[in-house]
Amino acid sequence: MKRSIAICFICMAIMLLTGCWDRRETNDLAIITGVALDKTEEGLIELTVEIHSPGGSGNRSEMGGDSGGGKNKTILQTGKGVSLADAMEDLDEKLSRQMLWSHAEAIVISKAFAETGIRDELDFFVRHPEPRLRSYIFISDGKAKEIIALRPSLERSSSEVLIKLAESEVLMKVTLFDLMEMLKGESGTSVLPMVAKSPREQGKAVLETVSYINRSAVLKQGKMIGSINDQLTRGVLWFRNEIKESIVTVKPEEADGYISMDILKGRTVLIPEMDGHRLKMTVKIEMIDDVIQNQTDWNLKELEKLQMLEAALAQKIEQRLTDTLEIVQKELKADIVGFADEFRRKYPEKWKKEKADWEERFATVEVTFDIEAEVLRTGRGSAPQ
Repeated sequence: MKRSIAICFICMAIMLLTGCWDRRETNDLAIITGVALDKTEEGLIELTVEIHSPGGSGNRSEMGGDSGGGKNKTILQTGKGVSLADAMEDLDEKLSRQMLWSHAEAIVISKAFAETGIRDELDFFVRHPEPRLRSYIFISDGKAKEIIALRPSLERSSSEVLIKLAESEVLMKVTLFDLMEMLKGESGTSVLPMVAKSPREQGKAVLETVSYINRSAVLKQGKMIGSINDQLTRGVLWFRNEIKESIVTVKPEEADGYISMDILKGRTVLIPEMDGHRLKMTVKIEMIDDVIQNQTDWNLKELEKLQMLEAALAQKIEQRLTDTLEIVQKELKADIVGFADEFRRKYPEKWKKEKADWEERFATVEVTFDIEAEVLRTGRGSAPQ
């Protein structure tokens, strides 16, 4: 009996000793940290990957020079094909190591590519088991591969610069998952951050610069139809209740200078209303702010001055939102502000009739604003304010 029990325990132990049959050594892998998608003149997809080169051996990239100023460097390799999967196969044939996609946290798509549509390529990233849905997506103003070929001085690679830009949350931050959710939304529109190359400093090499976010790309059904500047992008963030960090400078009436405030907290609620054939939306915003610079002679400890400042701030935000609507509602006719989803939630049955021609109906939505600004701290200053 004891012998049988011992044999059972031994068998159970053997079953747990599965070993490392599927292990993959780091030295056998090409660890991809960034991805760039372009279109060739022949209409082929050009896939460029940024590959981590451990140890900083000074490898040279395809586009000239190593792509890192620190110890850890990266190299670039490109594949072409009729589809993204086909381009990956071409790329695989050029590499001596197996590609590992799970560390690719930055994906850059060229503007020319985005204008032809990106849905099919997103299908690859979603279906493939390795790419992460939390990877950040960007649209480049020029060639996408030129963005990941840059050699930043502060970070180890171009993809690391892009990741930090996204995580700063100053403008748009969109992951692969976020983009898929937007494309599945009621309006079928999406908005992505656009990156461009910073001007090269005198005496620096061509690639010795960094990328920066300067605009946002607007897409309908996966195709880019236009873009908006950074100020309008912040307006979109207010509508979507995604504002995180922002500094707003105002010049109140009767003031002899400017006052700058740091937005500590902002909350936006969209309140839809269907009145017969009319569509209405109330945008309610509450914000809490700190004064960080006062160039006026105002004493902000005085209640009257403080209230005038809060009113000026609310007016500034309302004007920014109005300017944003003028472009996205009247010109682009792209509901990137989330109106469609709010109407569907509140009026699910009526929405079925409105959805068919929402692009035209969106342009007719009557919008009113209810904005409250509260200055929490006025701070200490060199003058008696």
